[in-house]
Amino acid sequence: MSRVLRLGALGCSSIAARRTLPALSGVDGLALAAVAARSPEKAAEFGRRFGATAMTYDELLASPAVDAVYVSLPTALHHEWTRKALLAGKHVLCEKPLTLNHEQAVDLAELAAKQDLVLRENFTFVHHPQHARVRELLDGGRLGELRTFSAAFGIPPLPAEDIRHQPALGGGALLDVGVYPLRAALFLLGPQLRVTGATLRFDGRGVDVAGHALITSASGVTASLEFGFQHSYRSRYELWGSAAALSLDRAFTPPPGRQPVLRIEEQDHVEELWLPPAHQFQLSLRSFTAAALAGRDESEAAWLASSVDTARLAGEVLAAAGERAVTR
Repeated sequence: MSRVLRLGALGCSSIAARRTLPALSGVDGLALAAVAARSPEKAAEFGRRFGATAMTYDELLASPAVDAVYVSLPTALHHEWTRKALLAGKHVLCEKPLTLNHEQAVDLAELAAKQDLVLRENFTFVHHPQHARVRELLDGGRLGELRTFSAAFGIPPLPAEDIRHQPALGGGALLDVGVYPLRAALFLLGPQLRVTGATLRFDGRGVDVAGHALITSASGVTASLEFGFQHSYRSRYELWGSAAALSLDRAFTPPPGRQPVLRIEEQDHVEELWLPPAHQFQLSLRSFTAAALAGRDESEAAWLASSVDTARLAGEVLAAAGERAVTR
């Protein structure tokens, strides 16, 4: 492989057009070589826009000019095409969520290890330094003993024709926005989490449009997670300890120029820590590029374990909601 990772974009999604592909220009060692879409016209349009060769899906996977594949297809197609890319010998960066369920996530994690390839789920927010700083403060005892974690990610109602309203394509709030609080809980509380209760709200077409999950960690920390498509915009979390509470706004989708503020509240004192801005899409791409160029090592197991755990927790939320699901 050359010292430049040649990327093929499988799918011409909105997130690819607005966020991921424009971020490539700021990543050394990464170049977009090819794009593929369901329609040749869409692939040609993306090819012209981003300076890449338009191909079919199968041509892209077979191309010797492509070292790695960025999958941004509908969620229901992630498992199939990520699997095909791995079998074709390509490293894969797949948009979140990696799969529809836990079993599919385990399958892909095992295949990536067998093929000795890098497989990453593109949760860009975990690459933003603000969260590492939060965990540093938490581990350093700044909040005392952690008691609770709460997180919310909600967006205003989507157009009726939006792909996220289509159950057959893996739509729904849980797999679109709900997985962010789940992944944040894993990042900050550790892997041994279990869902103790949940509810989901469905629309008339059978799509979950909002939800609430309760989670407990191995150490007894309780977490309350909310998400949905029926809200004013909210993207935040809070950690509440025995000595202080820490809150962070725009936790999951901070603009590249936004300067994060960690707000720490004690009984009679409030402190604000201002952090440098960061471009989390570029940071995610840089991390993936470095890993793919260096070749898979033992650290990749931790990335895949987080993806498998996220899929497991999403499945537990769905199962726990059960009869508590409501339609509105």
